[in-house]
Amino acid sequence: MARIGNVSADQLIAGSSVLSRPAEEFENDATVEAMWAMKAFEHAEIYFNILCSVDPKHLKLTAHDDQIYKAFREAFPNLSVDKINEDEMKSPEGKNKWRQFCEQFKDIVEDYSMGTLLRADCTDEYSEKNSILVTRIQFYAIELARNREGLNDSIRQKFKPKKLTKNS
Repeated sequence: MARIGNVSADQLIAGSSVLSRPAEEFENDATVEAMWAMKAFEHAEIYFNILCSVDPKHLKLTAHDDQIYKAFREAFPNLSVDKINEDEMKSPEGKNKWRQFCEQFKDIVEDYSMGTLLRADCTDEYSEKNSILVTRIQFYAIELARNREGLNDSIRQKFKPKKLTKNS
């Protein structure tokens, strides 16, 4: 049976409805952390398979793609999104700038602050070395820029869709 840490897949599935409850209700619960990690991994796996299958320029990630991309490039006009520097992004200055960007989508993008995996280097697949945990709105902003600016174009030639894990 599949396990993440000390948590079985059955426990994760049984508790998945808990994830829709407000974060303030939870303390440092290993089961909840494992469920979030599994959900972030599943999202990454599905997104990467889509990148491997279709032209990224035609992908619509949300109903608010144009607004997100415009706000992102206004807030970060010179940010190179091909290779993300996690240290810069999570520095005190980076956190402050990103927080201002993210909060404008609080009531617009569902699950805007949910933990989501982002590929640090857009030319490579998700791996332990190439994955950064970011908020969902940061993922949307960076991936929209990568898609619209042609940085994800090589993925279809370099990688093929993978069979999704049983829980996907």
